[in-house]
Amino acid sequence: MARQMVMVGFLQAQNCTNLPMSWRHPESRLDFMSAAYYQEIGRVLERGKFHLGFFDDRLALPDRYGADHTHAVEHGIRCVKLDPVAVLMAMGMATTRLGLGATCSTTYYEPFHVARQFATVDHLTGGRAAWNVVTSLNEGEAFNMGRTAVLEHDLRYDRADEFMEVVLGHWQSWDADALILDRESGRFADGAKLRRLDHKGEFFTSRGPFTVPRTPQGHPVIIQAGQSGRGRRFAGRWAEVIFAAARTVEAGQMQYRTIKDAAAACGRNPDHLSICTLATTVVAATKAEAEDKMAAIEKLPLEIDALSLLSEALDFDFAKKAMDEAFSDAELAGISGMQTMRDGVVRASGKTNPTVRDFIHFSGRARPHGAMVGGPKEVADRLEELFTAGACDGFVVAATHVPGGYIDFVDHVVPELQRRGLYHLDYVGPTLRENLGLPVP
Repeated sequence: MARQMVMVGFLQAQNCTNLPMSWRHPESRLDFMSAAYYQEIGRVLERGKFHLGFFDDRLALPDRYGADHTHAVEHGIRCVKLDPVAVLMAMGMATTRLGLGATCSTTYYEPFHVARQFATVDHLTGGRAAWNVVTSLNEGEAFNMGRTAVLEHDLRYDRADEFMEVVLGHWQSWDADALILDRESGRFADGAKLRRLDHKGEFFTSRGPFTVPRTPQGHPVIIQAGQSGRGRRFAGRWAEVIFAAARTVEAGQMQYRTIKDAAAACGRNPDHLSICTLATTVVAATKAEAEDKMAAIEKLPLEIDALSLLSEALDFDFAKKAMDEAFSDAELAGISGMQTMRDGVVRASGKTNPTVRDFIHFSGRARPHGAMVGGPKEVADRLEELFTAGACDGFVVAATHVPGGYIDFVDHVVPELQRRGLYHLDYVGPTLRENLGLPVP
């Protein structure tokens, strides 16, 4: 069968999408603390045959800017953050085939807890669970979780490597045929088919035995989004779905080869890893209608949105600098958050020492930067270009507002991609692995 796109919905268990201005959109639903809100999104994505709905997460609201949270609350800048796993279950009860992914940090949780939580979700959803592995990157998260500082970048990934070893060790400790459930003989399970892990490492000790039998798809699918060199090595070793952000075909191709090569170097089959790049879309029945929608959307972002999210992402207080004040070499070197974002702004601006205004403009933070705007043909053309050029295996679709952004994509773009043979007509089976074409581990 011809290669086809993987499609992921980029979700937030909060008061807005990944764009903080989205709640201001006149068509956005505001009942974001209700199960019905997330269940409608799930039904829309499943109608569009999306492989996966994935919840991003942070363990703190944005309070790095000005060392205060008031601005985030006043302007609705990602200030409500529900537990994504609980939200995931509400969505799972309203769908039957859509994959369900949530973020959980390796820096602030214990491996046994994460292993049990996601194995449980996998059982209760019939094999549709996915875990997005993050290492957490800002001070607010550290403070909320009882730490005094953020772990150094590479050390976070060293810890995450061992975290993965423990989680996978627990997931693999039950044989697939361990359960017997024979009332007549009185045998519940074969005790020889469950092994204790007895892990003792640099960061973790975890004995076992694990308390959740093997799940319907072997174990939940592993998602990762690391973009730094160390992050890509981590993704190459562990991830089965990788989130990327490629603004050009050439950048996507380079990133694609780097990650696939990293997987091959770890002895993995690169075909068992789907790289999905971010696609913010503004779609309508015609290009002219879509451009009108985009014009209205572009009026919604505020300058404070970008300053707040830049402070959070880069772990640097942008309130300390004037808009046209350049960052010093020491300040740039001291950024401990998303270093790929910092490096991208330096490259795009052409300045060794960009200003605050440069960071707002060239990062595109908090704005629908680089959005694909058009009718079905224009948006499908762009997706097809990236996909067929080998820049990605699929897309992480970000909505400018909810649920309308997803409805527009499903109604207009999905049928066009299906007509071109680039996207499946229906789900292959009941589990996420089957629908992604991944082997059972």
